[in-house]
Amino acid sequence: MSRKLTEVALAYKIEAALSKDQILELYMNQIYLGQRSYGFSSAARSYFGKTLDQLTLAETAMLAGLPQNPARHNPVANPKRAQQRQHAILKRLRDLGDIDEAQCQQALAEPLRVKRDAGQSFDTRAEYVAELARQVVFEQFGEEAYTRGITVTTTILKAEQDAAYDSVRGNVLAYDSRHGYRGPEARIVLPGDGEEREAAIIEALQKRPSSDGLLPAVVLAASAQEVRVETLSGEDVTISGAGLKFAAAGLSPKAREAIRIAPGAVIRISKSDKGAWAITQVPQVAAAFVALDASTGAYHALVGGFDYNLQKFNHVTQAWRQPGSSIKPFVYSAALEKGYSPATRILDQPIELPGASVDTPWTPQNDDGVFDGEVTLRQALAKSKNVPTVRVLRAVSVDFAHQYLEHFGFDLARHPKNYTMALGTGAVTPLQLAGAYAVFANGGYRVKPYLIASIRDGNGSVIAETQPAAQSEDRRVITARNAFVVDSMLRDVTRYGTAAAATKQLGRQDLAGKTGTTNDAIDGWFSGYGGNVVGVAWMGYDEPRSLGGREFGSTLAMPIWIDYMRVALAKVSPVERTPPEDVVNDGVDWIYPEFIDAVEERTIDIAPQTDPEGIVTDDPDALPAPHDGAPEDGVPGAIPLPQVAPPPAPPAPVPAVPQGAPAPPPGGRY
Repeated sequence: MSRKLTEVALAYKIEAALSKDQILELYMNQIYLGQRSYGFSSAARSYFGKTLDQLTLAETAMLAGLPQNPARHNPVANPKRAQQRQHAILKRLRDLGDIDEAQCQQALAEPLRVKRDAGQSFDTRAEYVAELARQVVFEQFGEEAYTRGITVTTTILKAEQDAAYDSVRGNVLAYDSRHGYRGPEARIVLPGDGEEREAAIIEALQKRPSSDGLLPAVVLAASAQEVRVETLSGEDVTISGAGLKFAAAGLSPKAREAIRIAPGAVIRISKSDKGAWAITQVPQVAAAFVALDASTGAYHALVGGFDYNLQKFNHVTQAWRQPGSSIKPFVYSAALEKGYSPATRILDQPIELPGASVDTPWTPQNDDGVFDGEVTLRQALAKSKNVPTVRVLRAVSVDFAHQYLEHFGFDLARHPKNYTMALGTGAVTPLQLAGAYAVFANGGYRVKPYLIASIRDGNGSVIAETQPAAQSEDRRVITARNAFVVDSMLRDVTRYGTAAAATKQLGRQDLAGKTGTTNDAIDGWFSGYGGNVVGVAWMGYDEPRSLGGREFGSTLAMPIWIDYMRVALAKVSPVERTPPEDVVNDGVDWIYPEFIDAVEERTIDIAPQTDPEGIVTDDPDALPAPHDGAPEDGVPGAIPLPQVAPPPAPPAPVPAVPQGAPAPPPGGRY
């Protein structure tokens, strides 16, 4: 009621200020007429490539039919209904005496040449990029950003943006398909009267925008063999055979009411490249992907979500999520600075640490519940072992590792200052994680991501330009040797570890990265790089809930990364790293030379062995060589390592979490 009263008051105000002709002029210049066109002048250019005074009678009648329903009478999307509406208008003009019979018949017979690319169209889907660029420009120029005729050139690469968009869309749809049909989006009553039925269908479908091929439709008839629907454009579509497979549960006589497909149900349909229609649905899960130049920080691709038209929230820059195992490389990087090496042997046996209270100790678990006795740092990272990582963090100290994260651009306030930090219980954005992995990729330098390459005003003059910062020692945040050694470990993750599918599918040996799966599979990550391009993929629900008991970073996010890199690296030669002079190979693995003789850094929580002569030694051959086929964060299939009896209990550790704080998860699916 209040809205209606406001409209009445506004109508009186407009009539007091403007004449009827002026009101009509405003209306005709601002009404939406489809294909991104507002006003009849814009529509004339969009549909026919002409100005208003160049239109024929037939073309004018076609445009006059649009205001009633721009979607349903759109000559591009639905030429048949558009023509029916045009004919009705021409006959009405004849009946009113505005045109004679000869003019009417000539216009009715005139073939219309509508531009198939009518409206402002883009062959690259980069809506999140455009909005981010708008924000950057507005922040710099204020309202002048809209009045100076500004042209913005971004660093986005078309082929890579297309690959990123297709990869996110395709893999989100694949995940959604794996988890079954959820049922119709809504249900309406279909009136018996034809006109009323059309009006009801239009009203229902106009509330639900299409999503790049996922069209809303109302079911007219349904059986287990065939479903007939009507789309917003008025097209009558019949779906049968394989097109019903995904929604078969909703067509069963025993279907639950929530998923039952019946007349009046509002569903989604899509058309394959071969022209076959199928029932589908709009995914509820969210996803994001970002790729940067590892040396300069320039964006190569950015996809902030499944569909910008459905959700404007940019998950790349705005979503703070737990990184899970994606944080582990930074803990291992800190360990190198304390004298440990990839060959350092760690006890992989259950551990109990003080928890939120004296009565509730924290007992982190490996995801698969398997303990291998001993593992090296390299193997622990490749297999994404939780318990060994917690032991590493305890060895280097929580304070040191927590402060160390700052080197990579992480917000320390968002990361816990306790042992759960090792399992990624803090919070990061995909963009922040991409910048952090770029440090390993480029040899130790911090990069500042940037999107705008240049800005020109209406005269074509450059008014702003971004020059990539050169790699210099003042931008170095970790040593070259640290970056080299961690890179070598991350390459093994993609060769025989939880991300082995990346190397297998892309056929390159210069790939490096890390999977990440948070507790209960709330978030799925893959962060990695190759050919000087660093990319981060993420998938999860906006309202956090499990992605499924059989889902991991390797099944959720890594396929997005792989599909993107298949295009991004297609013409890029593999990049090999040269060892810095201040790191050596001791015959087992890489190590800092100043720690070659440091026996205490050769093991973590493993009791030293004594030979018959009483000499304390550490056996570097206690573990087998790396193997192929390691699981993703604990997927069954691990090759068992030698079982080693646990050493005497170590001194009482610092609390895993502050006294009185909520108990952390036991480790689970990190």
